[in-house]
Amino acid sequence: MSSYTPAHSKDTFDMAAPLVAGLCVAAAALAGRKGILAWQAFKARPPTARMRRFYDGGFQQSMTRREAAQILGVRERESVAIEKIKEAHRRVMIANHPDAGGSHYLASKINEAKDMLLGKPKNTGSVF
Repeated sequence: MSSYTPAHSKDTFDMAAPLVAGLCVAAAALAGRKGILAWQAFKARPPTARMRRFYDGGFQQSMTRREAAQILGVRERESVAIEKIKEAHRRVMIANHPDAGGSHYLASKINEAKDMLLGKPKNTGSVF
């Protein structure tokens, strides 16, 4: 006994396989193209500020409380907590310390700003 299979069923499968494979390749190419266009649009968008901005610079001849507060990134008011000033000083100094490639001048200005806000007696100012 032999099993009967129509001759046309095997031929149909043999002809459909390349068609399905071609459609899969076309769909993958279209998805890849859309992905590339989306990535280019993402990269071309305008930059947004993600970090808090610090003081831009341009130091005054004699440091004021306002300038000191801007350098450390704290509020200018009189009642700023000492711990908040010290933490702000530490954060800014870590980013600008001379041993880590920062500037001696900026480090002296940051220290001067901390002293100004903590009310320490004025020394002659920056060594520079």
